[in-house]
Amino acid sequence: MTSNSYRFLGLFLVMVSLYGCSTEEPVSTSGMVVQDSLPVEPAALSITSVSTKPWLVTGGDVMLEVQASAQFTATDFQLSHNGQLLDAQFNAVGNGRYQVLVTQLPEGDSEIELTVENGIESASLMVTNYPISGPIISGPHEQPFQCETENFEMVNGEALGLAQDANCFAPTRVVYVYWSNDGQGYVELDLSASADWPEDIDTLQSASGAEIPFIVRVETGTVNRAVYEIAMLHDPRDGALDPWTRSPYWNGKLVYTHGGGCRAGWHRQGDRSGGVMRPGLFVQGYATVSSTLNVFGQNCNDLLASETHIMVKERFIEHYGVPEYTIATGASGGSYQSHQTADNYPGVFDGIIVAASFPDVTSATIFTVADARLLHHYFNTINPDAFSEAQQQAVAGFGSFGSIANLSRGAARLDPLFSEEATPESQGGELGLPELEVNRYSPDNPTGLRATVYDHTVNVYGHLDGSQIALRPLDNVGVQYGLAALNEGSIDTEQFIALNRDIGGFDRDMNHVPERHRADSLARRRAIESGRILHGGAGLASTPVIDYRSYTDHAENGDIHMIVHQFSTRQRLRTANGHADNHVMRVGGRWGFSDDAPDLAGLFLAMDDWLTGINADADVDRAVSVVRNKPQTLNDACWDNTGEERVLIEEPLTYTSSGRCGELYPAYSTPRHVAGAPLANDIVSCRLRALNPADYTVTFTPEQFLELRQIFSSGVCDWSVGDASGTPYQGTWQSFGPSPVNRM
Repeated sequence: MTSNSYRFLGLFLVMVSLYGCSTEEPVSTSGMVVQDSLPVEPAALSITSVSTKPWLVTGGDVMLEVQASAQFTATDFQLSHNGQLLDAQFNAVGNGRYQVLVTQLPEGDSEIELTVENGIESASLMVTNYPISGPIISGPHEQPFQCETENFEMVNGEALGLAQDANCFAPTRVVYVYWSNDGQGYVELDLSASADWPEDIDTLQSASGAEIPFIVRVETGTVNRAVYEIAMLHDPRDGALDPWTRSPYWNGKLVYTHGGGCRAGWHRQGDRSGGVMRPGLFVQGYATVSSTLNVFGQNCNDLLASETHIMVKERFIEHYGVPEYTIATGASGGSYQSHQTADNYPGVFDGIIVAASFPDVTSATIFTVADARLLHHYFNTINPDAFSEAQQQAVAGFGSFGSIANLSRGAARLDPLFSEEATPESQGGELGLPELEVNRYSPDNPTGLRATVYDHTVNVYGHLDGSQIALRPLDNVGVQYGLAALNEGSIDTEQFIALNRDIGGFDRDMNHVPERHRADSLARRRAIESGRILHGGAGLASTPVIDYRSYTDHAENGDIHMIVHQFSTRQRLRTANGHADNHVMRVGGRWGFSDDAPDLAGLFLAMDDWLTGINADADVDRAVSVVRNKPQTLNDACWDNTGEERVLIEEPLTYTSSGRCGELYPAYSTPRHVAGAPLANDIVSCRLRALNPADYTVTFTPEQFLELRQIFSSGVCDWSVGDASGTPYQGTWQSFGPSPVNRM
């Protein structure tokens, strides 16, 4: 073991002694996963944190749970903080369990001690408190940062108001709205008139068939420089709510919603959440929660999104109680967040329901849009008219020719340069707000804001020496563009040679250059080690996943949300876990909660059955339980919508499916897959090997093969042996600071 390894192990042991283990997951440090090696007898008295990890408390509040043997009751307990007695209210929650909300903790470390009056038994817990504005694990705050609380419209139509400090703080507000039968919209409820409620309040029919008033309680506040919203059905005449006094219309379960996007998701708070006013979910009894930093069009950084998940869920628990389970849901950029938080920070989400999905923001999506921009530039600028549309499509692999230009535009998220003259296919530097655009990066303003996914995530990737430019895990060295198209006879040898000779790469500013671009070694390692490239074998190994989508691969103008990406996610699960039995796909449904579009409602009901079964399962191995409790009626399926009546077809969905679903919804390649990359599409830098004539179904002349050797002087990709870094995923609950626990 190296000296650094001993140093990290020593830090870990110190942190365990400080923070305790109790029921918390084992802590991982520098790739090591440490677990208790011997069973521990249950203590007569124990105390744990249930609102968040004890080392990640925020805002001065933490909810604790006491487990006590039968001889103790709530009146026997005393709680002290750093030796000072606290006025604590213990609430019985069953089976010798009691909960208490501790408030007004100072920033930094605090020892909380629990004793009984006779002093025979005691237990303690060390907690670390951070400001409500964060950060806790995402590294130093991005600067500058544009507050938008004055533009955030609450559910009653009012603005949240001007931020009161540089961290975008705004006071928490709670409003009640009802759905008006007359106006067919939400109207604020006048609480002073509770004795005479409006006559136009609509009603909803609950899952049990009961008629309930369509009145929604919405809390809006700020956490981690984001605006958050929490909503649930509640009639204020039923009294105030707290963690132990719940709305009779809340089923005790939580849904975290997300928004998509990416290309303008930098340096801003955002003015909308992922949407919490979800009648279809309210009818099923759910509470909903979201925040502005969980909309990728406002924050294209999954680490910051995960940090916000952790902090907002803490607020929810401290205000409303521990949910029975939490489901993450969202499409496109919402799928990134759901996948990566579930895998990297297990326990924040218990199940995920995603749509139009991708594995993550760093690998499959970015590799595809970068390659699409290279191909679009080659076909239209470098070598126009040398490839027919059909040949271009064969090289790109897409199901629609229009996707080449469409995805080239998507590469704006990698490009810091904005130009009034640039075509949409080569545009970048999309900051989204006039206040930010005036300080946009350019060759004339080299210290300006670089609006790219790498610079936004610079805390992970690090800086290029002597600059403010972020390192990047982007590589196309050794990639044989069009390889499958050549072997299938779609293009000839001269086209293949010219394409790979002249396609080139990108410089740091995404300008086209003759040389291929090479990943920075640190950024490549960090992307894999930290889970920015979805691993799939951590929290996701024990998480139910339902992946649904409408099919867009044949869209005339192209679409980034190709079905191949969900098969890439499934392959990563198989590689990491040996199976993907916890992953269900549905395609072609009517995704809503109405009689005309009932299929999304059905997915939430199925997920409820799944999670309820897991929670009732006595098996301590959740990865086993998640497979065993998958409902028998929940399988891969697609809808055949070609007839007068739509038909549900249940059959395994695969990348190369030959069944009816494969006929209706075929999967297509990306440029990397055409070049031989694995279905998982998770390799940043391929290992290189010498050219081999056996790789080709065609014969090159000696002169042609010599030219190929010159083009690929360092070798071509050997995709079968994984990433050139050889680095593994480093484990869950990692931090980039300020928390020292599991610090990368």
